[in-house]
Amino acid sequence: MRRFLLGFLVLVMLSAYLGYHELNLPVAPRAETFVEVAPGMGTRAIGAMLAEDGVVRSRYLFDFWHIVGGGTLKAGEYRFAEPATLPLVYSRIVRGDVYTRTVTIPEGFNLFDIAQAVEDAQLGSKESVLAAASSNVGLIADLDPGAKNLEGYLFPDTYRFPRRLPPSQILSAMVKRFRQSSATIGLQSDYHRIVTLASLVEKETPQAEDRPLVASVLANRLAREMPLMTDPTVIYAALLEKSYRGTIYQSDLKRDSAYNTYRHTGLPPGPICSPGIASLTAAMHPADSHFLYFVADAGASGHSRFASTLEEHERNVSAYRRGLKDAQGAH
Repeated sequence: MRRFLLGFLVLVMLSAYLGYHELNLPVAPRAETFVEVAPGMGTRAIGAMLAEDGVVRSRYLFDFWHIVGGGTLKAGEYRFAEPATLPLVYSRIVRGDVYTRTVTIPEGFNLFDIAQAVEDAQLGSKESVLAAASSNVGLIADLDPGAKNLEGYLFPDTYRFPRRLPPSQILSAMVKRFRQSSATIGLQSDYHRIVTLASLVEKETPQAEDRPLVASVLANRLAREMPLMTDPTVIYAALLEKSYRGTIYQSDLKRDSAYNTYRHTGLPPGPICSPGIASLTAAMHPADSHFLYFVADAGASGHSRFASTLEEHERNVSAYRRGLKDAQGAH
């Protein structure tokens, strides 16, 4: 009897050792492997799938570890490429450490840029994103009832999305970020005008400290019913017609588009890009100035030169052209 008990104890200890060894022996899948855990999928089915794909050694050990470790297994897509022990694999699924791709949307990106960025991140085609931006305009119906698409309301930021997320949900996350960020600066009404004006400011200067002055120029011209005459709106009109050639031509300036602010007074029909916080703030609170004109400084500062009269503006333009010529000569 004593020999039997001793043998049984040895067997239990050996099984425990082998089980521990199996649990903590890293397993490497044959290649980069993606595993999709569907909502409502049972533990046994998940373990079988992981074992079949070579992520864990045994479905039964996976079931055993579920009993030992507990926790809820989260749905989503998981990427496995490096050797990992079964407890490590299990903990990743309990944490919901799903595979995501990063998309960075800089300030000033328009819908076309954003759609390209999403496609470059392999999260969807450019065409599907552009289509979703029009078909999901209801996301901003309370902010901008007349909007034709989501232009201007996709907040510039860095996002992480699961690989199979539909474009509509990607854009919804960006709109949600816009709502959160705009609320921090007190933007609660007049969204269409503010966001449209901010998008022009965003495109006109890269310098945050110049933006209130740029906004003041645009506001002053609007108050005097002067054409805004901003190049970015002309470029946007060409983009909409798929005719932009990398620079502005006379034919672009003559284009009878509502976005052509050389031919039409007032703001364009809607935003032309996604403005950041600095531009939104500038549009809400333009500087108090009498400026009606501005031109970029050709120097390294990147700032703008402002003027109240056409004569002063023409001098600034001449200085800008001389600066460009000198810069080209230096190279």
